[in-house]
Amino acid sequence: MTSDEIRASFLSFFESKGHSIIPSSSLIPQGDPTLLLTTAGMVQFKPYFLGLETPPNPKLTTCQKCFRTTDIDSVGDPTHLTFFEMLGNFSIGDYFKKEAIAWAWEYVTKHLKMPPEKLWITIFLDDDEAFHIWRNIGVPESRIVRLGEASNFWGPAGDSGPCGPCSEIHYDLGPKAKCEADKCVPGCDCGRYVEIWNLVFTQYNQDKNGKRTNLPKPNIDTGMGLERLTVIMQNKKSVYETTIFAPLLQHIGSLCGKKYGDDANTDLLIRVVAEHSRGIAFLIGDGVQPSNEGRGYVLRRLLRRAVLFGRRLGLEKAFLAEIAGVTIKQMGHVYPELKKREEVILKIIEMEEAKFSETLSIGLELLGKVMDEASGKKTKKISGAEAFKLYDTYGFPVDLTAVIAKERGFTVDIKGFEAEMEKQRERARASQKFETAEGAGVSRALDIKATNFVGYGTLTQESTILGILVKDKAVSEVELDQEAGIILESTPFYGEMGGQVGDTGEIRGSRGRFIVTDTVRLRDKIVHRGKVVEGVLPVGDKVTAAIDEERRRDIQRNHTATHLLHMALRQVIGEHVEQRGSQVAPDRFTFDFSHLTVLTPEELQKVQRLVNDVVRRDLPVTAEEMPYKEAIKGGVIALFGEKYGEKVRVLRVGQPPVSAELCGGTHVSATGEIGFLHILNEHSVGAGLRRIEGVTGRYAEAAMEKLVSDLRSVAGSVDTSTENVVDKVCGKVAECEMEHRRAEGYEKELAKIESDSLVNKVEVINGIKVLAVRVSSRHTDVLRDMSDMLREKLGSAIIVLGTVYEDKPAFVASVTPDLVAKGFDAGKIVREVAKIAGGGGGGKPNLAQGSGKDKSQIDSALRVVAKLVQDHK
Repeated sequence: MTSDEIRASFLSFFESKGHSIIPSSSLIPQGDPTLLLTTAGMVQFKPYFLGLETPPNPKLTTCQKCFRTTDIDSVGDPTHLTFFEMLGNFSIGDYFKKEAIAWAWEYVTKHLKMPPEKLWITIFLDDDEAFHIWRNIGVPESRIVRLGEASNFWGPAGDSGPCGPCSEIHYDLGPKAKCEADKCVPGCDCGRYVEIWNLVFTQYNQDKNGKRTNLPKPNIDTGMGLERLTVIMQNKKSVYETTIFAPLLQHIGSLCGKKYGDDANTDLLIRVVAEHSRGIAFLIGDGVQPSNEGRGYVLRRLLRRAVLFGRRLGLEKAFLAEIAGVTIKQMGHVYPELKKREEVILKIIEMEEAKFSETLSIGLELLGKVMDEASGKKTKKISGAEAFKLYDTYGFPVDLTAVIAKERGFTVDIKGFEAEMEKQRERARASQKFETAEGAGVSRALDIKATNFVGYGTLTQESTILGILVKDKAVSEVELDQEAGIILESTPFYGEMGGQVGDTGEIRGSRGRFIVTDTVRLRDKIVHRGKVVEGVLPVGDKVTAAIDEERRRDIQRNHTATHLLHMALRQVIGEHVEQRGSQVAPDRFTFDFSHLTVLTPEELQKVQRLVNDVVRRDLPVTAEEMPYKEAIKGGVIALFGEKYGEKVRVLRVGQPPVSAELCGGTHVSATGEIGFLHILNEHSVGAGLRRIEGVTGRYAEAAMEKLVSDLRSVAGSVDTSTENVVDKVCGKVAECEMEHRRAEGYEKELAKIESDSLVNKVEVINGIKVLAVRVSSRHTDVLRDMSDMLREKLGSAIIVLGTVYEDKPAFVASVTPDLVAKGFDAGKIVREVAKIAGGGGGGKPNLAQGSGKDKSQIDSALRVVAKLVQDHK
């Protein structure tokens, strides 16, 4: 049976037993931003098992895509996988052990036709109920093994919760597997017995003291790995020998010109590339983007491991997208998201492979030098700092460093690496505004209750001063011209949070007035920063807090616009788009999102039109508090990595909503208030991270007025109307380009004449022709042309040309191949030359260029060349 046939057979069997077939959920767990990836079939059913939601049917079955990061480093041996499929049947308070065991036995013996004498059963030590059920269906007592909690009991997630014993079906591979145990039964680690199906009987609730009581309604949760089952059904020794991996291994072999099975080391490399290419395709297909954190880093590790192992197979050109394409072709009919997102999957792989390939050779060279230096110091250990530099500068995951190091007998100081990583995290945390010492100062200085924020519904509020901070110290009052932070009992002022800037305004009491220049949220308190401009304000004073209404409305326009922008981006460029940050100010906003390529002008235009269409429709914007799980169930977007409480605020635009996100910020009441959205620009702010800057309302109006004004100015400068300005300017540009080409042609002709005259200035040093001179040509590309001409004329030579370009010294160095073979390096030469002029440079051994800061040092710099050749050994 093929894996497709097994999958279909399993689902069909349980459907015949009254189960509903549920499609596999995404590898990105829905409804739990804290969970990295889907690791088991029951993940999507957690809300049912916990009683938070009602299942469509208490009997469910599925084939679930799973990914386990713990096995990444073990991939390459015959058994471990990162991505796999898990077959499972589930009972939410319906059937229990009797049916689960009977159906499992029926399926493996009647439908898969496994010989009963090859099957062994394990049960929990004291699970007599399971023992008798297995005996009643015909399993001999001699093939039922009782094991302890480590093997056959599923504990609660944490220190308390649902738990229960489990029973496993094992397949006996036969005595050919070597074993030195007196009695070889399941539980022995000799490899003779393969666990194929785990039946978990969730029947207890365990309290924090370890006491277990029966659940009112016990549940069933089973799991059977499709890949492992296929190995048994196809009578193979390894999953890599099955039809699941055969097309991949064959394709990789044809690419590298090596046959799987001929060499053990080659086989390991092919297995890693094949296994990782599957995982990569499925991760990207479900919306994971390469990054340096979370699930994005898992993907990046896989991509880079696959590239490294591919290079060791001799695959120097990009290959990973092609191999992922094999997986898409093979699995697309089962998981249509692979076909649907094929273009995106392959594009992301191509870009990530190209980016890593650029630094791979440099990183390998640096790692080689590190190991050479360590050997010189008679040590075989790479320090944590060195491993961190490879990761931080060259994108080398530490596990790759460890793999390469191991081949030369080196180890890596992993603890030291982790310490360096923690230092980096500390630096990041220290730079974050809300991790300031002031937050701790508030807690130490003021023992007061949390601030009550009322700013969603009102812009002015009567309140009481609960505390005053001056230079991080609590004071009883603040006087004229003093700067301070005031904390009120309740306030309409929004404290900076979630990317939205804090409000400004004033706090007015009977004895004084305080101008608020910024508002921040420090833990559970809102601090109004500013200065007393009239009188005095004491603790306990009754005051009126009033925010700057016009500024707040500008902020609200921009904040709601970011939600609409998120919606539009997901529609135009794909649902893989995730918000990764924003900054919402009154005069503009920025919106960071996950995407690999620059947006085309057409895409940006489409995004802007979509947003402004929603603005013109004047849709209502409503906010509602609800339980977090209920919000997620309703399709509300939550940001990965954000921590949410049990109650969340849901911001919806329209009814039915065109946008629904979790958000604690302030917003317009209807989209028409935004007026107009204008995108100013879109650019990269990091690997796989893009940023859009935009304006709304009066600032969008001002931006458009400036564009029109600039257009009129340009039209006036070329003596035409705004309607014809594009054609006129394009014509002028074409004329300039033509003149530039003509001038460049003249300069090249002059350079040719000049290069002929330079032949007479060649020196011969240690039998080597050396030419190091200043030339009149100003452009470095002309210098390169001159260098090529001189190389042809001289045959064998070292040539360094210098000139002044844009008021700075510039140099081009070239070395003919015969002298490169003798150890001369144009890159090293030009670096030394440019250093004299206060600069630097680099390039290839045969051609390099550099620049400096002090043009008066050109001649001195060029004189260095002769000495470099003279001293060369």
